[in-house]
Formats: sequence, structure tokens, C-alpha cells
Amino acid sequence: MSTAYRPPLAEMRFVLDEVAGLRTTTQLPGLEHATPEIVDQVLLAAARLASEVLAPLNPVGDRTGSVLENGVVRTPPGFREAYRQFADGGWNGLVFPAEWGGQDLPWTLGAAVAEMWNAANMTFQICPLLTQAVIDALLHHGTPEQKAVFLEPLVGGRWTGAMGLTEPQAGTDLGAIRTRAVPDRDGYRIFGQKIYISYGDHDMAENIVHLVLARLPDAPAGSRGLSLFIVPKLVPDAQGRPARRNDMRPLKLEHKLGLHASPTCVMAYGEDGGATGLLLGEPHAGLRCMFTMVNKARLAVGHEGLGLAERAYQQALTYAHERVQGRVAGRPVAILAYPDVRRMLLTMRAQIAAMRALAYWTAGFVDRAARAADPDARAAAAGRVALLTPIVKAWCTDRAQEIAALAVQVHGGMGFIEETGVAQHYREARILSIYEGTNGVQALDLVARKLAQDDGRLPWLLLEELRAEVPRLPEAPALERALATLETATRTVQAAPEEVRAAASTPYLRLIGQVLGAFLLGRGAASAQAPPYWGLLHRFYLRHLLPPALALGEVVAAGADDLDPAALAP
Repeated sequence: MSTAYRPPLAEMRFVLDEVAGLRTTTQLPGLEHATPEIVDQVLLAAARLASEVLAPLNPVGDRTGSVLENGVVRTPPGFREAYRQFADGGWNGLVFPAEWGGQDLPWTLGAAVAEMWNAANMTFQICPLLTQAVIDALLHHGTPEQKAVFLEPLVGGRWTGAMGLTEPQAGTDLGAIRTRAVPDRDGYRIFGQKIYISYGDHDMAENIVHLVLARLPDAPAGSRGLSLFIVPKLVPDAQGRPARRNDMRPLKLEHKLGLHASPTCVMAYGEDGGATGLLLGEPHAGLRCMFTMVNKARLAVGHEGLGLAERAYQQALTYAHERVQGRVAGRPVAILAYPDVRRMLLTMRAQIAAMRALAYWTAGFVDRAARAADPDARAAAAGRVALLTPIVKAWCTDRAQEIAALAVQVHGGMGFIEETGVAQHYREARILSIYEGTNGVQALDLVARKLAQDDGRLPWLLLEELRAEVPRLPEAPALERALATLETATRTVQAAPEEVRAAASTPYLRLIGQVLGAFLLGRGAASAQAPPYWGLLHRFYLRHLLPPALALGEVVAAGADDLDPAALAP
């Protein structure tokens, strides 16, 4: 019963142009070839692949799942063929340098395309997401020799990537990692076990390149002693072709609440003499290399939340139009006639519009940080990306969970039945606030690091821009009140001691996310190109979604006083 996916291309294009500033982005050095015609062609082609190939596989993957048979992981029917179409279409290299076979298109456009992949089939998109993270780490930290061997097949999609970070005793606390790396004439031998390794093994590509955190023999204790290693499933020969099978294997696949098509592996390295690995970056600098890929991956998880929310909304909207239940004025009506159903659907649509605006807008700063001609402009954009990354990851994924839950509610009892397909979105939304750093970790990163970065100037540069923009936006008084609340909360958090900052971190992140959403919707509403419904969404957001969020200013002010562990005694 799962409904088809229809990419909202007109709205996506509007947000790209009028909120995220894509036309300005494509004037950056090296992006001049991203003309409006090219952008439209990319979006249309992505929409076809998403709606016609990936979306029909989503329920198949959920029902069938990936399986581990005789040491080999097999993905659900159709996934291998879909991945071949994806790779042959050049989608894996959309935003990467032409030098390595990519298309050098903007990350802003890549965010829109990723939304479609995630809406169509998030379990499929996890594989390209991880590959792009590995590519990013190699581009920034690889040696010329490593780049020559690994980048072209990864960018082209012939090989895929995986991140070998987590261990049973070392989740968020990476300093507890025990995997060892022993120097060897071919590089290093890796010994250890990792868990939760998405697409750690599969049958969709000819090779899989793991980036594995491990300790060298002379490593200091804790996270400062970690190094990052390139550990391919098949070790390349002198010509760079996949050759010898490495000493690594999947021990089992995790049985999960959702994401059944995505093989989440327990991986063993070095059971038969040691897995061959190459050091990426400097010794003991593994976390610096890791965060290059993890920070991009965190933005990508925010895009997962956006795509999944859009798919859940579309399914709920279709059901509300078709489900006849009860009577109004003596005539049978679809449930869309009831105000509470319309409230739920408008909540979903307004939040998705704000999520889309935030995700695309942030991606524009990624492009400017990489390509702006002026070094000061690049540095300012990099600071903005640092500030917004935990917000995109945590705020968008928290909203995705709420939207998926509302989609189930719109379906009523049918939402609790697996055959409708809406329960899959609800189950799979749950992981988004957990992996790539839990949303609590994102909130702590925001208040403890990002609000303190550059002597505390990062948030105030943003707030000053918003204050200058208020007079030009519709519903200015409401935006002024929201901004004043956020400014007060920011001062409170910046001045607070560590424990109080930590206690305020999650409500503060939700507050800043909701306020940014209001401003970005307002920016769209101020555009002469705004679709007729945009002003309605903006007004609904300001009157129904923003007021509860502004009450979080009082929660931030409450600090840690009421978080007394005495109330949690067993």
C-alpha cells in the first residue's frame, strides 16, 4: 500500500534559488559550468532515478533485508542492479573533482539530490553517503600515492567506502578503542573487531575500502593515541586493481528496528595474521582525519532526516485525501476535512520546508568554504558550517522522528499495520538521532565548542545578520521576538559554567533550529518568486510551531538545578 514518491522539484528549485542562494554559489571559482540548465537537468535525472528505480525497492528492502550467507553479504533483490545504474550515471562523483572522475558540481545541488535519494530509499543511500565520506577523508589527508590508487574507483562508484570506528566497549568514547595496528613491510597489520559497520560488506561493488581507527604500538592513551588506516577488502595490486583478499570478514549482521536492507556488520580484522592497512594522515592524528569525514556525514544524516520526512508526509497526505471516514453536513468526507488532520499535515509540511531551507542554505556555506576567492570569506564560511553542522544533524533528525510519528497518526489504526508502509518510515527515523554522534552529543558540541569558537563570535555573527534582515521580512514583529529570545538564551549559555551549559544544550539546539527555520521561511516568503502557499506555511509556522519553541528560552534559563540525580535513585 506504500505510495509512490514524487520529488517536489518546483519547491526544491525555489529553495535552492531564493533561500540557499544557488545562483550566487554557481559564480564561485570552478562552479561556473553549473548553469541553470545543468542544474535542471541534474534534478530531473535524479528525480527519475529516485522515483522509478530506488523508491520501488524501499519496501522490498524492508521486507527482505540483507543476509549473511557463507561469509558473503547479499543485498535484497534489485539493489545490485540499482547501484549499477547509480554508479554508471556518475551520481557518486557529483560533487567531487573532475581530476578523479567527478563532476565538480556544487554541494548545494548535492544536498537537493541527496534529499531525493533518501526520500526514495534511505537504506540504499547509506552506501553512497559512506563512500563520499571516505572520498572526503582521502582528498584532505591522503598521500599522492593513496589518492592515485583509491580516489578514481571510489568517485566512479566501482568501489564503496565504510567507516570502521565503533567497538563494543567504545561507542561515543572513542578513546576506549582497542584495535591495534602493527608496522609491517607492506604498511601495517590491523587486529581488532568493530561493530555497527554499515555496508561493511556487500555484493554491490567490486571492492570496499574501510577507514579504521586503531592504535600504533607507541600510541599514547585515550583519543590522542588513535590513528586512521585504509583497509580495503581486496588489496590492490601494483596496477591498482583489486587483487588479494584482505584478512577481514563480517562475523554477523545486526538485527535492527529498521534499515533492514542496509547491512550493519560486525567486522573482524586480523584473525589470520593481520589485515593489511595503510596509514592515512599522520600517526596519532586519527581523530582529525576522522572528523573530516564525520562532519560531512553529519550533514548527510540531516539530509536523511529531510528526505525521510518528505516521504512520510507525501504518504500521509495521499491517505488523508483518499480515506473516507465520517460525515460532515450529512455527506461522507475524506479525513482531510477534519481540522486536526489538517493541523498535523501542515505541521509536517511547514517543518519540512524549514528543514529543506536549513539543509540547502548550510550546503551553500560548504561551497563557499571550499571555493571563495577571498581567504577571509572562506574562513567565515567554514566557521558558519561549523556552527550549523550540529543543528542540521540534530534538529532535522529530531523533526524527522516527529513527522514520521505524525504520518502514522494520520493513518490511524492503518498506520500501525506494516502493510501500509508508513511504519517503515517511523522505525527508520529512530536511528537518525543516534548514529554519527547522538543528538545529545551534537547539542554538547554546539554549546561547548561552537559557541566558544573564535572567542564566542560565531553565533553573534549569525545573529547580527538575522537582526539586519528582520525589517525586510514579512511578520517582522514575530521574528523580532524570536530573535530576542535566542539572543538572551545565547548569552545565558555562553556565560554559564560547564554543567549548566550541558543541561541547557538540547533545548538550546532546538530553539536555535526553530528560529532559523522561521527566518529562512520568511526569506522565502519575501521573494517575489514564492509559490502561493509559501506565505501560508510561514504564517502557520510562526503561529503554531514557533511559540512552543520560544518557551525553550525558559528551559535554557533553568539550567541544571532540577536535574537532581536523587530523583533517579533505584
